[in-house]
Amino acid sequence: MTSSSFIARKNVLSWGRVQRQPQHVAVPRFREELVHLVADDNWNSRLAIGLRRSYGNSCLNSEGALIDFCGLDRFICFDSQSGILRAEAGATLSQVLAFAVPRGWFLPTTPGTRFVTLGGAVANDVHGKNHHRAGTFGCHVKAFGLLRSGGDRRLVSPATDPGLFAATIGGLGLTGVIEWVEIQLARISSSYLEVETLPFDNVEAFWALIDESVEKYEHTVDWIDCVSRGEKFGRGIFSRAIWSSDGVYHTHRDRTWKRIPIDAPSFVLNRFTVAAFNTLYYKANRAKAGLSRQHCAQVFYPLDAVLDWNRLYGRRGMFQYQCVIPRGVDRDVLVKLLDEVTRSGQASFLVVLKTFGDRASPGLLSFPRPGTTLALDIPNRGLETLALMGRLDAIVSEVGGGLYPAKDGRMTSQLFQQSFPRWQEFVKQKDPGMNSDFWRRVVA
Repeated sequence: MTSSSFIARKNVLSWGRVQRQPQHVAVPRFREELVHLVADDNWNSRLAIGLRRSYGNSCLNSEGALIDFCGLDRFICFDSQSGILRAEAGATLSQVLAFAVPRGWFLPTTPGTRFVTLGGAVANDVHGKNHHRAGTFGCHVKAFGLLRSGGDRRLVSPATDPGLFAATIGGLGLTGVIEWVEIQLARISSSYLEVETLPFDNVEAFWALIDESVEKYEHTVDWIDCVSRGEKFGRGIFSRAIWSSDGVYHTHRDRTWKRIPIDAPSFVLNRFTVAAFNTLYYKANRAKAGLSRQHCAQVFYPLDAVLDWNRLYGRRGMFQYQCVIPRGVDRDVLVKLLDEVTRSGQASFLVVLKTFGDRASPGLLSFPRPGTTLALDIPNRGLETLALMGRLDAIVSEVGGGLYPAKDGRMTSQLFQQSFPRWQEFVKQKDPGMNSDFWRRVVA
């Protein structure tokens, strides 16, 4: 395979759709093709990518080339007794669930979309609503195949190569091309969950709900209103859930008629429309507060029901700002962050608050750590938006917090290195033939 296999494309964007540089992309269909693509001397760097659900530029490589793994999505083997699955890195979480749920298995932890590849889940060490129980995705990875730019293929596990294993979990695809992943699935007693929806009026009420929920409930998450001030400041909807025990296993469906077909006009998302939506959302959930039985797709992936929902933010795209605040200072700092955001009037309706537990990830660059994480989508309004995130950075940096590379499109080198104090250990394991626009920004 020659350099002509990499084709210049202008429509390869991350989920945030802010960075728009042309990318050179190859789409292999068989793993045997990867050796030639990685060894191609016409490119100074490569980067393996999946469905590009990262918001910033960690999945872009405008000065090199991209290897699109969406054609490498085959299952390799599955042990129905132990729940250990091995599949090519391009297999999506949606494919895994369609196979595993009818057999009584589920992902040990999952992000808010099932349209993520196994390789992407490892490279970003994704987390879900049950971090206090399950930790990150990397905590459940048994092994993976890694192709280095020198051409050597390695079977990597905590036993065979602990240093390279730790660097690859959360390593943003920079230690080599992940060819396949072996993961331990979690046994479930139903495809449905018992969900309790609890509206609350202020941030203090949120902490009380967290304190009473973490022992009994496996999954907890909070939507918070980041527009309202005054007596409505910090109000939100708290959700907690445990698996049902009814023995019913219904798989999800990826087909949906809901789609955002075009980029929304820039005026659609503004302080007034978002405030109106938040008020309606809060009142609707307050009206249906209480217990309900919901399918796992509804609980974990509500936004997957709307295709291309990121186009709501218009052609200029959006930033997502996700930070983690260390335990002990998180309660006071959260108030400062919310105050800054609500005063700016820039936040959208997608604002999520979760807590992280004590289970450590094996990854050197893993984002979760004990504390609280706040994630919010912010429409790209240029300098005004960058200034807001800069003010949030100052608050996070002051208390030793960190930002999530998978969601980032503009953090400084200084904040990255503060967020990940083991980054120099990672550099020793990084593959010199792998790079990304994100890595050039924060390290080079």
